[in-house]
Amino acid sequence: MNNLLLTISIPIFLLAIAIEYFLSKKKNVKAFTFNSTISNISIGIAERLSSLALTGVFYSIFKNIHQYFAIFTIKETLFTWILLLFLTDFIWYWYHRFSHEINILWAAHIVHHQSEEFNLTVSARITVFQALIRNVFWCILPLIGFPVHMVMIILLIHAAYSFFTHTRMVGKLGFLEYIFVTPSHHRVHHASNVNYLDKNYADIFIFWDKLFGTFAEEKEEPQYGLTQPLNSRSFLWQHFHQLLELLESIKNMPGLKQKIKIALAKPETISPDLRQQLEKKFLSVKNVTNNQKREIQKKYIMGQISLIILLLTLLIPLYKNIAGEMVFQLNALILITLINCGAIMEQKAWIFHLECLRFIIISAILSFYFPDPALISILLNVILLLCFFFSDFKRMFLVFIYGKFFYKRLVGMSNKF
Repeated sequence: MNNLLLTISIPIFLLAIAIEYFLSKKKNVKAFTFNSTISNISIGIAERLSSLALTGVFYSIFKNIHQYFAIFTIKETLFTWILLLFLTDFIWYWYHRFSHEINILWAAHIVHHQSEEFNLTVSARITVFQALIRNVFWCILPLIGFPVHMVMIILLIHAAYSFFTHTRMVGKLGFLEYIFVTPSHHRVHHASNVNYLDKNYADIFIFWDKLFGTFAEEKEEPQYGLTQPLNSRSFLWQHFHQLLELLESIKNMPGLKQKIKIALAKPETISPDLRQQLEKKFLSVKNVTNNQKREIQKKYIMGQISLIILLLTLLIPLYKNIAGEMVFQLNALILITLINCGAIMEQKAWIFHLECLRFIIISAILSFYFPDPALISILLNVILLLCFFFSDFKRMFLVFIYGKFFYKRLVGMSNKF
């Protein structure tokens, strides 16, 4: 059932984004940019991939908690459904607030706030770490005594509602602004304006923020993204930069007590200079200033993302019936592709290494499903050719993607993550 809903959600998600995109064009609102949209969707694909495993794992955990540790026996009635919805949003409020106020939780949640645009694709910026942490908070619900099927349905409603609050296409909604979280409220939450920082944590009911003193009304135009923007579109860097900053801060602290204290402290306790230092260490200096990306580059990225979305859509209904080693190979193929797309936007030369690795994985999958000697022979011969003429193939590929001018600038530069 959950896998079916995940499958259905993908085309609905894409259709809603397409409608929002055309509305933004019609209203002359610049709500989308190529790099940001690809980054958002890439992170969303990785999260959907992780959900295939996490949903089943946490369903079992919820079931065991309810069966052996439930405090109350709660029956399914209209009142308990309504109560569960309120409690879910109440727990979300505190999970969300803690994720902004505790360094170790912020390291997982920060990815959701990196986008400097605000549209429906931003709702997809959920990492596997964030999904894991919030499911731990949801364990409270079966512990109280709510049946697991009720919990899972309410969580789906909760997630669906929050998707539609990530948009600039909807203005203020009159009296609904006093009860529900609206796009206006959530725009404030994603803003980096000083007056808007750490506001509007609720997901469905805005009165939690009013009750606990974290409400702010949208008055001035929000500026989206982090107060200290990232200098990278790297899939890996977007996921791990804050964790590296936190680990560096912990390492610099004397004594175990101080190390624990910084892990549980507020994000502003981490020096902003650390990010610049780590960027110099792990990121190359901007290889190429090429904001006007070649059409072939954009089409290549869009083609990869489209194929991965199609693969994920086909994979979800069959997930339980696929052999474990095949699941591993398919997951690796998807993740390598996502890393590759981010690296292409960053103008990295090492993308060719990922292309070779991806070809090897595809060859292994084809050999497994179609164990024809002729096909296997062809694939092995192609791999041998890649090995013998690696430099030539790499040069041709990079010229194809980046063009001759940018290729010449790339070859002499470092290509870190």
